[in-house]
Amino acid sequence: MLSAFASAFRTPDLRKKILFTLALIALYRLGASVPTPNTNTSAINDCLNAAQNGANRDVYSLINLFSGGALLKLAVFALGIMPYITASIIIQLLVVVIPRFEQLKKEGQSGQQKLTQYSRYLTIGLAILQSTGFIALARSGQLFQGCDNDILYKQDVWTLSTMVMVMTAGTGVIMWLGELITDRGVGNGMSVLMFTSIAARIPSEGRVILQNAGGFVFTLILALGLAIIVAVVFVEQAQRRIPVQYAKRMVGRRQYGGTSTYLPLKVNQAGVIPVIFASSLLYIPQLISQLTSANFNSGFARWVNQHLLTQTDPIYLTVYFLLIIFFAYFYVGITFDPVERADDMKKYGGFIPGIRPGRPTAEYLQFVLSRITFPGSLYLGFVAVLPSFFFNLTSGNNQNFPFGGTAVLIMVGVGLDTVKQIESQLMQRNYEGFLR
Repeated sequence: MLSAFASAFRTPDLRKKILFTLALIALYRLGASVPTPNTNTSAINDCLNAAQNGANRDVYSLINLFSGGALLKLAVFALGIMPYITASIIIQLLVVVIPRFEQLKKEGQSGQQKLTQYSRYLTIGLAILQSTGFIALARSGQLFQGCDNDILYKQDVWTLSTMVMVMTAGTGVIMWLGELITDRGVGNGMSVLMFTSIAARIPSEGRVILQNAGGFVFTLILALGLAIIVAVVFVEQAQRRIPVQYAKRMVGRRQYGGTSTYLPLKVNQAGVIPVIFASSLLYIPQLISQLTSANFNSGFARWVNQHLLTQTDPIYLTVYFLLIIFFAYFYVGITFDPVERADDMKKYGGFIPGIRPGRPTAEYLQFVLSRITFPGSLYLGFVAVLPSFFFNLTSGNNQNFPFGGTAVLIMVGVGLDTVKQIESQLMQRNYEGFLR
C-alpha cells in the first residue's frame, strides 16, 4: 500500500488528483470550524465541555459522527453529509416501491443521473428540516441538556431564518465538494468526506481517554483498535465467488463467449447501512423524550427510559444487535435481486456449472446469499455493540470508543476502496507503457 502511494506521487497527473483531493478536504474541515452567524462560540464551548464530562451521551452522536464534531458547534457545515446519506438511502428504497424509479434504474447512465438529481433535491429538503430542528433546539435550550448558557445572540425570526439558510447552503457546498472529488480527485467524494469527518474526531477522543484512564489503558485501547481494524479488513475483503461459464456463440464470422468468470458475493453485502438504520431507530425514544420533555410516570415509560435509553444496558444491546441482523437481511433483499441477476446471465448466455439457467439459478443464488448474509450480519452486530463493553474501561463515563462500531466500518471500507482505485489507476498507466 505504501509503495502504491509512493508510485502515485511520482506520477504527475495522479499526484495532481491527490493534491486536489487533499485541498478540498482541508476546505471541508475549514467550513466545519467556521461558526454560523448569531452563535455564541464561547457559550457553545462551555456547553461542549460540560457534555463531555457528563454521564449521558447526546442524542445526536451518530449525526455528529458524520459531521466531524461540527454539528454541536453549529458550524456552517454543521449538518455534514448526513442529509445526502439519508436522501440516497431513501431514493434507493423507493426504487423498489415506485415503478418510475425502477424504470429509471434500468435505463442505465441516464436514469442514474436522474435519480442522482432527485437525491440532490431531497438532500436540500432534508437539510432545511434538520437545520430548522437543530436551531429550534438551540433556541429552546435543549440542544445541550444541563447547560443554561445562551448559545444564540438573537432569537428573532429573520435571524433564525438566516441561520437555516446558511446551514442549508453549507450542505449544498458539501455536495458540490463531494462531486468535485469524484470527478477530478481520487475516490468517491462523499465517502472521502465521511472518512475525514470520522477521522477528525479520533484525536480528541483519544485525548479524553488518555486523560481519564491513563497511559496503560490508552495503549491497550490502541492495541485493541488495531486488532479490530485487522479483523474488519479481513471480513470486508471476504467474498463467495460463484463460477459462471459463458457459452460459445457465433455472430457472423466471429466467435463470442466461451469464457469463465465468477460472480462475487461479499460476506458483508449490506455494508454499514444496517448499523445506521438500527441506530436511527433506537434514537427515536430518546429524541421524543428530549423534544417533548416527557415525564416518565407510567411503568412502560420508566422501563423504556431505564433500558432503551441506556446504551450500556444489556436489553438495549440485545435489541440493537437483533435490529442489525434484521436490517442486514432486509437491505440485502432489496438491493440484490437473484431473479434479475439470473435473467441477465441467461440473456448473455451465462450459466453456473451444474445449475440450470433461469429459476434454478435464481434459487441457488438466493440460497447462497442467505447463507453468507447470516455471518455477515453477526459480524456487523458484534462490531457495532463492541464499543459499549469498553465504556467503563476507557473513561468511566459514556465516551465513544474510537475504534469500534460505525466509525471503523466506514473508515476501513472507504480506505480500502480509495487504495484500490489508486492501484487500478497505477496499473492502467503501467499497462499503457508496456503496450507501447
